[in-house]
Amino acid sequence: MSVPAVIPSPIAIAGFKDVYQVLRVEDALTGLQELGASASEALRATYVKMIRSGGQRFVTKPAALPDIDALINELPNFEAPLQDIRKQLALCLSSDDPLELEPMLLLGDPGIGKTHFARRLARLLGTGYNFIGMSSLTAGWILSGASAQWKNAKPGKVFDALVNGDYANPVIVVDEIDKAGSDTQYDPLGSLYTLLEHDTASEFVDEFVEVPIDAADVVWIATANDANSIPSPILNRMNVYAIEPPDAEGSRRIARCIYDELRGEHAWGRVFPAELSAESLDRLARLKPREMRRVLLAAFGTAKLAGRNEVRPDDITEERAAKKSRIGF
Repeated sequence: MSVPAVIPSPIAIAGFKDVYQVLRVEDALTGLQELGASASEALRATYVKMIRSGGQRFVTKPAALPDIDALINELPNFEAPLQDIRKQLALCLSSDDPLELEPMLLLGDPGIGKTHFARRLARLLGTGYNFIGMSSLTAGWILSGASAQWKNAKPGKVFDALVNGDYANPVIVVDEIDKAGSDTQYDPLGSLYTLLEHDTASEFVDEFVEVPIDAADVVWIATANDANSIPSPILNRMNVYAIEPPDAEGSRRIARCIYDELRGEHAWGRVFPAELSAESLDRLARLKPREMRRVLLAAFGTAKLAGRNEVRPDDITEERAAKKSRIGF
């Protein structure tokens, strides 16, 4: 029996929240203009954009408890965090309180579906999804921005998600948090001490913009292979879950859902059958969840080039997954 890629859930209630105060931005712009030629043009442009777009963003909250059981069926190895999410949703839905989920850390081997889980959770909640890969970090200020006094400085990813995005409560994934290097000049995880605490996150200051933004409603999901290299103060701010690889039946469920998801996301998917053949599904299920989407997308293309509207077992090449696999998630 096929598990739908899009799980029916109650329509999210969309309210509005100010993620920053426009008056503060106007004051900051006035102060910047007084500096004359020495002022940063990039910072000036950022302030102008903030003023024009206004500080209000959508804040979503499900109208009723979503079908968590269906998502557990789709992602059986994530039952523990999903059960806790169910409890937290039940509490906020019993009152007028806004949606609030505790930050979580997903520990497990590479490729077992941690980032796929985060995307599915964002869809379930009806909010935005943002991904920050720490293993490819090229600047220590990726989360919190760099001072406008530095050449080529710009805002951080948190600012970008909230100010340039549509939602005040997006899901932000900090992927491979255990791979974040630190040096004596800048701790790339330093801003998380503020961001993972609800009270201090409400007055988060990006170092580039230097205007407080409200990041208190962000849904934080971190992923890691090993918790040993993560500072204790950060671990203490998160619910930690050890995620095991899916069993054979769980892998089949995930493969089926990824097929349904890819087919439903694209117009070309409509001509393909609603389900993979049993043999194709078995072959896809041998892969790690991270590899399934990439290999299956290539299989769709292979079938189309052959003039077919059906993915066959030979289109799903495990060799492609082996050649393209990378260290990480």
